[in-house]
Amino acid sequence: MQALCRVARRLYSTQPPERAASALPKLAATARDASAPMAVRERRERKRAHLKPPTDSDLTPSEYSGYRRALAKGELMDQRGRDMTEAQWLDALNERRTRLRGLKVTDNNGEKELQVVGQRIYLPNIIFRMVRNHTPTGKPYNPYEATFRVPMSVTKTDVRSYLSAMYGVKTTYIRTANYFSPLYRKYNGAKATRSYRTYKRAVVGLVDPFYYPEAMEDMTAEDRKERMEWLNEKFALDALKRWRRHELVRTSLSGSKNWRFTGHLRRDKILKAVARSRSRMLREVEDMKEELADKRAQGIPIFSDTKRGSQPSKWREALLAN
Repeated sequence: MQALCRVARRLYSTQPPERAASALPKLAATARDASAPMAVRERRERKRAHLKPPTDSDLTPSEYSGYRRALAKGELMDQRGRDMTEAQWLDALNERRTRLRGLKVTDNNGEKELQVVGQRIYLPNIIFRMVRNHTPTGKPYNPYEATFRVPMSVTKTDVRSYLSAMYGVKTTYIRTANYFSPLYRKYNGAKATRSYRTYKRAVVGLVDPFYYPEAMEDMTAEDRKERMEWLNEKFALDALKRWRRHELVRTSLSGSKNWRFTGHLRRDKILKAVARSRSRMLREVEDMKEELADKRAQGIPIFSDTKRGSQPSKWREALLAN
């Protein structure tokens, strides 16, 4: 009877057990909380103070409420009559969240084995395109988060299974958003969409940090120059750009006589090139005027057929010597 009463009292316990270290890294948990949607963060701020978790707790307000509710109901008691700590409950919750699709854990004489119960897929024909995370101006880059562009048919469990099976990446959360192509009118007036502009964005939380390559605008001048030289050496970007412009002008001016490519396509660049040529000509005229004025001051005869930089003939040299 005393044992039953003791169990009954523990079913309604409100004092949580001592905390232990969580398997989820502290920085990963912080990054997960910071990336929560705006509606979730606003809802957490509206909660009363006694419903929010302590400052040293790794649980979010929703997880803390679920943990206290299960603790009060006695659902966290083990066979020895002890309650699970917050870290143990969070590890079990994260393990359930990150379970892989198509796998089943079996107990073989006390050893856990993974059994494939789903259909194996070899060489999947889906493309995961990794892009840079959206980082607001003045905010640091979040290395515990990765962004992918995936097909519309891919689900969150597919993303988790693909990253774990192919690259061994452990995830903490996955948030997806669908982006549809805007409507445009065809030649017959009908409305349609462009399939290549329709995609699904998957924001994945990471256990281990991953630092995306530094953007060009964030590099120093020397690093940026080194990166551009490497890109030109490997991919010939400048040559491709020049050939593309040349082909564009050649096809647009096909059939024109005496055509040659000057390297300028836009009207503003053409006007700048004309202005540079005109200023160069004016400088040459001014230099010629100064040269003629110096010769007049020195009493040197000036001949109209004398070109700038050319040497006078022998009879002119004799005339000047006399």
